[in-house]
Amino acid sequence: MAQGTGGAVDAGMNEAIGLESLAMERDGETVLDSVSMTVAPATWFGLIGANGSGKTTLLRGIAGRLPIARGICRLHGADLSRSREERARLTGFMPPIETLPERLSATDLFEILCGDHVTASGNIGDLAAALDLDALRHRPIGQCSAGMRQRIAIALAFAGGQPIVVLDEPFNWLDPVAAYDVRAALREKVRTGLTLVTALHDLTTLTAACDAAALLRAGRVQERYSATDLRDAARSPLEFERRMIAGLRSR
Repeated sequence: MAQGTGGAVDAGMNEAIGLESLAMERDGETVLDSVSMTVAPATWFGLIGANGSGKTTLLRGIAGRLPIARGICRLHGADLSRSREERARLTGFMPPIETLPERLSATDLFEILCGDHVTASGNIGDLAAALDLDALRHRPIGQCSAGMRQRIAIALAFAGGQPIVVLDEPFNWLDPVAAYDVRAALREKVRTGLTLVTALHDLTTLTAACDAAALLRAGRVQERYSATDLRDAARSPLEFERRMIAGLRSR
């Protein structure tokens, strides 16, 4: 595996996200410790790891939904470690589906987030077709299945038009057709300039769609994967899975 930072670039114009010795705490306990990585602009970066490894906490820290205890978090070269508001302004965030208000519709939420649903629709763009969003726009969320809510949550992450988007397990609850279409639409958004960071359990998406990745274990980066590593893994998926599981089991 690559021992440098997957997708690593110099800080500044060529860096979308830069983390240095980042630590985060929940309820007084350290959840992430000494996390360092770099994500290049217009790339898809994958985070993998067992439940409880810190993936969700890291995404929420980058997106300004949680404070950073120590270390540095740069977005497009600016150190925003102590500014949750600025990190949130620059980062699209997918809310957990259980937090979506049941009496409101997707259109209601777009208007709250952007001021009007037309702006939100423009920002979501072609991803709307992959999400079959037109069928959901006016349906109260309380009448939506888990898969429908997941599609709305993904759309909300893009509605604000931020240059960086973080998605936590976006393919959960999606049927195979929707997952395939959404993956292709996300890849196209990255091709046209989006920086995307996703927590994943799906090794197919990791190796087929991501440009770089990191494996988290117990709040630390255990492995880093470059684009070459991931392409090699796609050619030998069972061997890659075996090595990854061995890494997760190791102490």
